[in-house]
Amino acid sequence: MDRNTRLIRDRPTWLIYLQLATFATYLYGLSAATPLLRAELGVSQAVAGLHGTGMALSGVAGGLALPTLTRRFGRRAVAWAGMAGMNAGVLLIAFGHALPFTLSGFTLAGGSGSVALYAITAALSDHHGPAGAAAISEANAVAVTAGIAITFAFSVLAQSPAGWRSALFVPVAATALLALLMGRVWVPPAPVPPPPAVAGPRVPYGWRFHVVGFVLLCCVALEFAFNLWAAELFAQRTGLSAGAAATGLTAMLAGMAAGRFGGAWLVLRLPPTSILLGALGVALAGWTLFWAGASVLVCYAGLALSGLGISVQYPMGLARLIEVSGGRPDQASGAASIWAGAGSGGGPFVLGALGDGFGTHTAFLLAPGLIGLAAVGIVSSRSRSSGSR
Repeated sequence: MDRNTRLIRDRPTWLIYLQLATFATYLYGLSAATPLLRAELGVSQAVAGLHGTGMALSGVAGGLALPTLTRRFGRRAVAWAGMAGMNAGVLLIAFGHALPFTLSGFTLAGGSGSVALYAITAALSDHHGPAGAAAISEANAVAVTAGIAITFAFSVLAQSPAGWRSALFVPVAATALLALLMGRVWVPPAPVPPPPAVAGPRVPYGWRFHVVGFVLLCCVALEFAFNLWAAELFAQRTGLSAGAAATGLTAMLAGMAAGRFGGAWLVLRLPPTSILLGALGVALAGWTLFWAGASVLVCYAGLALSGLGISVQYPMGLARLIEVSGGRPDQASGAASIWAGAGSGGGPFVLGALGDGFGTHTAFLLAPGLIGLAAVGIVSSRSRSSGSR
């Protein structure tokens, strides 16, 4: 990594940062809503986990469609259309009080949000070139800061006459405000190189690309398992109500925000593989503290430390996937949405199913298993020459 590489935050960069922050109000808002929704609908943990599965399946579909959509309509149109669909799904959840409506809302919001997320991430990576990984990390730090606010809002509103569903209107209002204030801003188009005289054969991805994708799957599965079920375990271990236990997710997101802001600095100085391995170790320490804890303060500390470890795993995993794609950022972003979709849906569903059979506390043993698999994948996919891929 060149130590002279700098991250320049221009207006297009801030637009993407704020788009990701708006996306985060939907993503972390629905994470905070899941245990409250489960209690309201009176369904099992496995059935509640199907909301995450719906998001995952639609995310995979969005990933498959992303390269075609961006080629035909451009990243800008795809990003804003994805955010509009995301908000339509959120409104369906806000006004729907039965399982078919909530599942449909999660699915629509997940697929549309995924398309927007990976379109703007690819644009951000291209816009910043060598500093792309730092920009992705910092963008996610801004996003998770918005996530802290929305999870706290859910916790407060869940215990107020307004009810937790009123917090679902935050992403809708934020999207409208952002479109009004910065709708004309976008990343300047990069110069298009002339096409080669003779088109060569399509070069398939190497084995390292697929291993890096599997690492991304494990990291996202770990994050979403915590997002959707940490509050449930927090309530069980401490005796807090479901609404009050949502503050545990706020503690985790505070750790994630600190880690992602720090990660933007670290990635300009250390190889992504070293950062990822260190982050997995921190996440394992945080999980241990949270899993073994029985008091509110210990569980808060464990969740904050877990968030610190989880913080850079997704942005660094995504940056590595783009890095080893052979100059195909849109295709890599589409593939990333498929790997991440499998992780975001599979992790919470498996943990929920295990929780129904063995209890949430035992089910959380899934976390160290995912950490171990990710570590093996990172080590095996490192470049022998630099250790940075």
